[in-house]
Amino acid sequence: MLSGKKTVEALDRMEVMYPDARGELDYETPFQYLIAVILSAQATDVSVNKATPVLFKAYPTAEKLAAAPLESVMEKIKTIGLYRTKAKNIIKASQMLIDDFEGEVPKTIKEMMKLPGVGQKTANVVAGDLFGVPAIAVDTHLDRVSKRLRICKQSATVTEVEAALMKKIPKERWIQAHHTMILFGRYHCTARKPKCPDCPLLDLCAEGQQIMKKKIDLTK
Repeated sequence: MLSGKKTVEALDRMEVMYPDARGELDYETPFQYLIAVILSAQATDVSVNKATPVLFKAYPTAEKLAAAPLESVMEKIKTIGLYRTKAKNIIKASQMLIDDFEGEVPKTIKEMMKLPGVGQKTANVVAGDLFGVPAIAVDTHLDRVSKRLRICKQSATVTEVEAALMKKIPKERWIQAHHTMILFGRYHCTARKPKCPDCPLLDLCAEGQQIMKKKIDLTK
């Protein structure tokens, strides 16, 4: 298992690769960011960014979206996975923002998780990016990178991966680490074809070393 010291070293090297890592969702207001993150669950940021300009042009605020017809919202986001459920959730979430939070995105993870369509991951992302609340949201990329590097055990649940990262990475780095590791997993340590031969983390990566060894053995 990778130690805390080695985990931070791995993160340092990722930050050299992605020094300006940030979320890739497009938005103009905190409300729009919340909606975009809800829509991004089990969908790519690219697909969300293609749909939200039309959605936000029609319904730019919580007040507008709360009063929107379901069919209209579904039509505008139908290219995103699970669009029917997500359309219902973002309308209901907007209504709750109006009724319970004076139209503003709540600033705590606990309050945010009361909103339809907002789980721990979404709340962590939004609270971290909008309000600087220290958190690490584990998506498929963080999960894969953490397990390949053996920051956590291979069988770890999302909650266990999150706990391992929070234990081994200094709290003041959690928010940035989240974005850095996402980009590293999305563009370098990819699911099907990780770029192990050119990876500056290879000496720290147990799985990468196994992959390289198999490649060498096949050439013999």
